[in-house]
Amino acid sequence: MQSSLAAGQLAYISAGEGIPVVLLHGFCENKHIWESFVQELSTSCRVIAVDLPGFGENEPISQPLTIADMAESLYHFLQSQGIDQCIMIGRSLGGYVSLAFGEKFQQRLLGLGLFNSTAYSDSLEKKQGRTKSIEFVEKYGVDEFVEEFLTPLFFEGRRKELLAEIRKVVDAGKKTPKSTVIEVIKAMRDRKDRTKVLEKATYPVLFISSKNDTALNFSISVSQFWMPADATIHILSNTGHMALLERPAEILPMVRHFVESIEL
Repeated sequence: MQSSLAAGQLAYISAGEGIPVVLLHGFCENKHIWESFVQELSTSCRVIAVDLPGFGENEPISQPLTIADMAESLYHFLQSQGIDQCIMIGRSLGGYVSLAFGEKFQQRLLGLGLFNSTAYSDSLEKKQGRTKSIEFVEKYGVDEFVEEFLTPLFFEGRRKELLAEIRKVVDAGKKTPKSTVIEVIKAMRDRKDRTKVLEKATYPVLFISSKNDTALNFSISVSQFWMPADATIHILSNTGHMALLERPAEILPMVRHFVESIEL
């Protein structure tokens, strides 16, 4: 497995050869959340897990940015890697970025995967919650915010069982720079609706969603499943927003089947 900071100024890990599969992490996470997927999927394709702008080994965000700006950075990164087309799979925030990428660079996508993510913009209530989160971070700092924010994203009925996974993601989240946390919350809050990206998709789309996702309204998320012409849908029970860490053994075959069904 190769780890590097690319010429496009995004840190990444990669392994394998073949069709490029780009993995995008969620908010207050980094590329290492995908490590087991990189190892497993790299037996049949070229897998690249990227640190999104401001996260992981990248420089902190020092000025306002949009989700579209993050997608633009991803485009330049892929150019630096010689990747013209890829399958892109995004978790939560990574899904928002992949949709923004698809909006501007549709022909560069061979497939799109959305893990616990949505093409809809935030509701008024959700926007207000984001603003309160910004105020919390400004007052109490990143450590307190991450402790409050991340644990409830796991399904309540399995939190004791998943304590090691929770601790790992909380410890990683605490390393996120304060400026990045604040600016990316603003970017998520202010992002636009991108359901038309799904409606116009010329590539297959994979949805992995959780019935007990407290960060997304499941009943609303369901309606986006029917927008693409070619969609594969997986719905997980007794699973929260952190499905990637809660059900990795079940999710990996879903992703592998999706990836291997697409030809370059």
